[in-house]
Amino acid sequence: MNSELEKIDLIRSRLGVGYKEAKEALDAAGGDVVQALIRLEEERKNITEKLQDRGQEFLEHLKDFFHRSQETKIKIKQGERTVMELPASLGALGLVGTLASSQLAVLGALGAVTAMAKNYTLEIERPGRGDQQNEGQGEQYVEPAGPT
Repeated sequence: MNSELEKIDLIRSRLGVGYKEAKEALDAAGGDVVQALIRLEEERKNITEKLQDRGQEFLEHLKDFFHRSQETKIKIKQGERTVMELPASLGALGLVGTLASSQLAVLGALGAVTAMAKNYTLEIERPGRGDQQNEGQGEQYVEPAGPT
């Protein structure tokens, strides 16, 4: 029993794993310490590769999101006159800011009330998505800020 405990301690000290993980690897390797070490290293390598792949995939999705949000425009209009135009990503940051800060939320509410009083509209413009009906045209959604 003492030699098995020494093997487990050796595995633990070399790879920094717990007793359970070291014991399972040692049992799976038939008591061979070197094979147990190789097995644990391979498992860690596979996990690391999977994490890197998922991280890369997440980064690609994030880049695509920011690219699309830069193309999407938010326009604040009063009649036909455009008062302000900004990328949707900046609008999303403003929304996150209002959720994070009560002072910004109050400021946003006051701005919305003022916009309703002055009959402003909010227009969201997205570039065309390449389908045949809308090719070269953008989508537009207009939300009146005031009473109709």
